[in-house]
Amino acid sequence: MSPIEKVIQSQWFSGVSTAEIHRFLDLTRLVEVKKGVRFIEAGETPKTFGFVTQGLFRFLYTDQDGKEYTKVFMPEHSFVSSYSAMVLNQASHFSIEALEDSEVLTISYSNWLELKESHPCWNALLIKVLEKAFIMKEAREREFLFLDAESRYQIFLERFPNLEHRLKQHMVASYLGIAPESLSRLKKKEQP
Repeated sequence: MSPIEKVIQSQWFSGVSTAEIHRFLDLTRLVEVKKGVRFIEAGETPKTFGFVTQGLFRFLYTDQDGKEYTKVFMPEHSFVSSYSAMVLNQASHFSIEALEDSEVLTISYSNWLELKESHPCWNALLIKVLEKAFIMKEAREREFLFLDAESRYQIFLERFPNLEHRLKQHMVASYLGIAPESLSRLKKKEQP
């Protein structure tokens, strides 16, 4: 399936006319991001964002000792960006790393602003994306405040079906806020 077909079939672009999707695609560039490469590096001021047509990314924080903390996973049909850093023209606090060889349709922030001003469908799309991000953020906060590791693991499996086999165990553990050994115990407990 071509990147154009992936965009057209994505739930995000429902309500966007084919003509507007083609305007969007005319402003994008298909970028290949190899596994292990950072799409955005912490400390960098992002000027573009992307729509993942193929592959998998994670947003991660790295502390001063080099320990990594996984914020979220973003598979196909996700937008990848340090959006607040881009809007504020500031350095990103987190990195975005490709976990597989990936393809991303990228658009510069300046082109996005022009597109957004040109037709209300783009503001509607942005609202959908921001609402989903806010809902996920709120849910993650609630999970860390009120749920144990086992419950958070079950939610992870529901939220990201079929994703665990694409991830290294230490990344899943980091996302859950537990040690890899604790995740191993949880998995063993799950087995009949």
